[in-house]
Amino acid sequence: MYSKIVEQSKNMIEEFLTVAPMNKGEILVVGCSSSEIVGQTIGKGSDFNAAKAVFEGIAPILNERGIFLAAQCCEHLNRALVVERECAEKYGLEVVCVVPKAKAGGSFATTAYENFENPVVVETIKAHAGVDIGSTLIGMHLRAVAVPVRLSMKTLCEANVTFARTRPKFIGGPRAEYK
Repeated sequence: MYSKIVEQSKNMIEEFLTVAPMNKGEILVVGCSSSEIVGQTIGKGSDFNAAKAVFEGIAPILNERGIFLAAQCCEHLNRALVVERECAEKYGLEVVCVVPKAKAGGSFATTAYENFENPVVVETIKAHAGVDIGSTLIGMHLRAVAVPVRLSMKTLCEANVTFARTRPKFIGGPRAEYK
């Protein structure tokens, strides 16, 4: 089952980046309920192997393209995010003092923290795009104008998956010109 999760995660992120390309240095926030992936209720069946499989499918592709991964923690850490220190420094994000664990942060955020080169946790971020695996509610971490991205895959094992990109706001009214 876990090799299937790695493969599905890899395929989903590759399709997403084809449909909604991201630039080097941009941020992709990922909210991931490992419980939902394995058919449990969010927060009730945390599965580190499922979280690790998602991370293994997604992280290498993002790293290869120079895209920062922001791993959303669970609500017990107020949905704080694990990022590489380089990301926090580039975007002027305020680092907070906490280390995610299974019951306070979640399996995916803990996996990211354990596998990042120089992990830190931040309270807020304004990401360029996002992936919500298992209804983890990532919207608070996206830039102002989020646009849903429809992909061929709607689920990761048992979890619903929603993708979003963001775009700049249209301002200026009827006289304005947009590209």
